[in-house]
Amino acid sequence: MRIRRTFPIVLTVVLIAIAIILAVQLRKRAPPEPARLLPGADAYFYVNVEWARRAAGGKDLPAVSHDPQYERFVRETGFEFERDLDKAAFAVHYPANWPGGGTGGSAPEPRFSEVLEGRFESERLSTYLRKIAQGVESYHGIDIFTVPVEGRTLRVALLSADSVAVSNHDDPAVIRGMIDHSKRLASPFGGPALLRQYYKHVQLASLAWLVARIEPPGNSPTALSFGLETPATVVVSGSVLSPLHLRPEAIELRAEAFTQNPEDARAIIDKVNVFAALTHSAESAAGVHGADKDIKTFFESIQVKQEGSRAVLKASVPYGFMRKLLAESGSEANETNEGHHQQTQHPAETPVK
Repeated sequence: MRIRRTFPIVLTVVLIAIAIILAVQLRKRAPPEPARLLPGADAYFYVNVEWARRAAGGKDLPAVSHDPQYERFVRETGFEFERDLDKAAFAVHYPANWPGGGTGGSAPEPRFSEVLEGRFESERLSTYLRKIAQGVESYHGIDIFTVPVEGRTLRVALLSADSVAVSNHDDPAVIRGMIDHSKRLASPFGGPALLRQYYKHVQLASLAWLVARIEPPGNSPTALSFGLETPATVVVSGSVLSPLHLRPEAIELRAEAFTQNPEDARAIIDKVNVFAALTHSAESAAGVHGADKDIKTFFESIQVKQEGSRAVLKASVPYGFMRKLLAESGSEANETNEGHHQQTQHPAETPVK
């Protein structure tokens, strides 16, 4: 009799435990919440800036020169992207006239939708947006600010105290859909169709990842093609996990191209092998002492293989290499801003030397 009474209890506990384990595993394989709020698009990019700062010893992103407009934004909102942004998810809408079509409608160039998470001061940000907005629409209790930017219409909505949605898609229904998604219960099965299909190939603990539908350029040389000559879906991710180091000193890069047949995958592998061979020859010609150690380590770590109609590339990117890339991009941005200021400076304000 005791066994009969305890069996249902034990069975219930086991079933609950199984349900919890399944929920945890599904959550691990689900796109981050900012990405699940994005609309249907042709490419997605995500970066965990907070985790990247942690990997870099708690340092902020490289400082860039602030132009007057951005300086005003920082002063009035108290938000500085290099310091306060934690996570960012982007959706890219290709123009409809690109090869393979796109979700960007009649726009002549790509449009973007994004969800930003960070340390926002909601009241200051709302006041700033209301000041520069051309119009404000209330949708399900959330204000959508319409801001004209360089001939485009930018729509901004504060989803929560730490989350903001932005889109410059011509269709206002895009950002309204993002608001609708934010009001639903978070679900590991939610999110755009392209992410639901391919996010499972993103590495665990990835600082950044990209999922993109790629089409050959055709008659549109501006189309996103990554140098590929055949249609493919590309998944690129950079993870900090490493089985060999408790404190990894590199990011494990993995790139996969899902093609339509094994021949297309073979063509991609051949291209990568030719590029690696040319790079190695250039290093040999320059001599051992002429090669940067981190760059050399990166190229030597590249491995490519074919798995049916899929081309797979793996590489190890040293933190030193990443820091140099970020430093160079920051200095280039500073030079660009300084050049812009010099070109736009009024003649009467030019200092006499």
